[in-house]
Amino acid sequence: MRISVLPASVALPRRLARVVFGASLVLVSAQFAAAQIPPGSPALRPRPTGAAVPVPEAPSLDGDVLNDPVWKAATPLTGFVQELPSEGAPESEKTEVRLVFTKDTLYIGAVMYDSEPGAIVTADPRRDAPLDDIDSFRVLFDTFRDRQNGFVFGTSAAGGEYDGQVTNEGQGGGGLAFGGNAAGGSGGGFNVNWDGAWTVRATAGEYGWSAEFAIPFKTLRFPTATEQTWGVNFQRNIRRKNERAYWAPIPRQFNLYRVSLAGTVAGIRTPAVRNLKLIPYALGQTITSGVRPAPTDNSAEFGGDLKYSVTPSLTLDGTVNTDFAQVEVDDQQVNLDRFNLFFPEKRPFFLENAGFFSVGNQGEVDLFFSRRIGLAADGSPVPILGGGRMSGKAGKYNIGLLNMQTDSEGTVAGNNFSVVRVSRDLPNRSLIGAIFTQRLATGSLAKDNDLGRTYGVDGRWAIQQHTIVSGFLAKTETPGVTDSDHSFNIRSRTNRQRYDLDAGYQEVGRNFRPEVGFLTRGGYRKPDVRVMTRFRPKRIFQELRPHATYRGFWGLDGFQETGYVHLDNHWQFKDSTEVHTGMNLTLEGVRAPFEIYPGIFVPPGTYRNAEVQPVIMTNQAKPVSVNLQTFFGGFFSGHRKTINPTISFRAGQALTGSLSYQRNDVDLPQGSFVTNLIRSRLSYSFTPRLFVQSLVQYNDRADVWSMNLRLGWIQAANTGLFVVYNDTRGLYDLRPTPLREDRSLVIKFSRMFDLLQ
Repeated sequence: MRISVLPASVALPRRLARVVFGASLVLVSAQFAAAQIPPGSPALRPRPTGAAVPVPEAPSLDGDVLNDPVWKAATPLTGFVQELPSEGAPESEKTEVRLVFTKDTLYIGAVMYDSEPGAIVTADPRRDAPLDDIDSFRVLFDTFRDRQNGFVFGTSAAGGEYDGQVTNEGQGGGGLAFGGNAAGGSGGGFNVNWDGAWTVRATAGEYGWSAEFAIPFKTLRFPTATEQTWGVNFQRNIRRKNERAYWAPIPRQFNLYRVSLAGTVAGIRTPAVRNLKLIPYALGQTITSGVRPAPTDNSAEFGGDLKYSVTPSLTLDGTVNTDFAQVEVDDQQVNLDRFNLFFPEKRPFFLENAGFFSVGNQGEVDLFFSRRIGLAADGSPVPILGGGRMSGKAGKYNIGLLNMQTDSEGTVAGNNFSVVRVSRDLPNRSLIGAIFTQRLATGSLAKDNDLGRTYGVDGRWAIQQHTIVSGFLAKTETPGVTDSDHSFNIRSRTNRQRYDLDAGYQEVGRNFRPEVGFLTRGGYRKPDVRVMTRFRPKRIFQELRPHATYRGFWGLDGFQETGYVHLDNHWQFKDSTEVHTGMNLTLEGVRAPFEIYPGIFVPPGTYRNAEVQPVIMTNQAKPVSVNLQTFFGGFFSGHRKTINPTISFRAGQALTGSLSYQRNDVDLPQGSFVTNLIRSRLSYSFTPRLFVQSLVQYNDRADVWSMNLRLGWIQAANTGLFVVYNDTRGLYDLRPTPLREDRSLVIKFSRMFDLLQ
């Protein structure tokens, strides 16, 4: 079956197409922005206020708020309001939060009363383990009251530590890609990989459960004023009821990261911060690499990081002989197309204030992508000699400066990477900024004029509470290239309780080469639009989300390379089970043959197809849950059947795991093939800070078995002891012929020293 995404005769002149689309974008944005906020919306309710209280001595920090007299000095903050399941209704179980502080530490005491304490849902207490599908508590601090950025701290009844940084209200970089309220990842939006130095303890009883947080002021960033008022919000999840409630009410289309809707807490007296931390590490490793029998190399390394607060809001970080042995390996992916795959950054040094450096359309056009530093194109590590970063706020300006130096490796020259990012906050959550990046080959192996530079400007204009118009304009400098080295994006998103409209236009020149950035493809023009409505019936369903998405990629010569129409409805039941009933209409314009599978090539041509995309997700809070994603339909000139089930399980709060399987069964005129990708995760937590976990993957498309086994004993800010074993293509003797094997055992220990107590 062949269905045309767009009639072949559609070929508007370039300038006319841009004018028509741009005018439509502005008119639609203005129309939605001018609409009134619906009466009764949580956004119209007065923002709650509270106060933090100084205390002469710290709480005992055992998780028991009710029996510690220190907390009696503070007035409890209460009155949480549901966003789910009954938007605007009072929370079904009472929550009390108190804030006190000593001269150097802010303390939070939260009591989550529960009439059924035996039904509290707990799970994996490892640091930064997801909190959405368990009973949990989170706090957001907007320390600068800029209504855009903040810090998040959270925990569960198991006492795990969860933290992250919010940038641009969770909206990502200048491109504002679909799904701006991201719940994880790195870069713009929400950076869950940021790790601060703080502690939390939790305990449970017949009343429910409670938690005590101790957050040193040194961990946060704030203005220089002594007494301050911060933007604050709290979120509580009661998972068995599928309930999500906030202290400062949040409409259904937003989440905790909507910083501009936070309440306020006054009376916080911050100290004059003197912050100098040294984080040295020692590492020993044994590596076996090559065709069996392979040589073994034993070595030891030393290095470390330095953190210094230039001001309470501006931090200088330095690193020498940087190592990332403790980082979990990437999830393998199967590529059945001709464009680059995106792998997110996971390395700790590059993650703090990563949102300050984020400009572009994440995962599609990133003007700065830190994985370009210290990793080769094939993903193999390149030694990082050292570098530094200064990031934070100076008045209304956000500043990010980065310089890193890599060593030469074999015949590859070393490189120096530089990034300068400056932006200025404007009224009503708006912003204007600029970025510069450079890669410069260095050392004896460097060739003349071996460099690449990127220049960019970006901005964001917020219209009332619900509409944001944003964009960026960039140009690269590459020796020998004089034209078509630009890129730009303009888009508008209006997100209301009932409707969500996202529309944009993006262009990338054929010679645009951000050498310290990321591109999925080059040389195209792309319009896109997404329309979604959401409503909550009174019976059977919790929420229905019908939506439609379109995006199209045209080469600069007018040839359409991709067309994609997605028609879907998400049927969410009261118990959190979800069913998605999607259909995709696709167009792929192939310019040159490409190898989709060893020995099988897709010839040039235009391929129009249709496919269905059903998805089933059972209640993810249950001890055993299933997530099944499938595709059935046309694929290039043939057919594809994809099945991707994931089974997740937990036993108590210590043992968690998942098993996923992706199978692609492809039938093309040029040949048929099957790919299999198996991924198994297992984690056991002895305590919230002592765990062992494994990641085993098999990808027959890449012909790779791999295992990553990690033992972690976590101390402050993700330092501590790590024992890591990696094994690739060597788990079992699957073939009689000699294979290459790559095995390593790494022991790394790091410690944070506070040099200015």
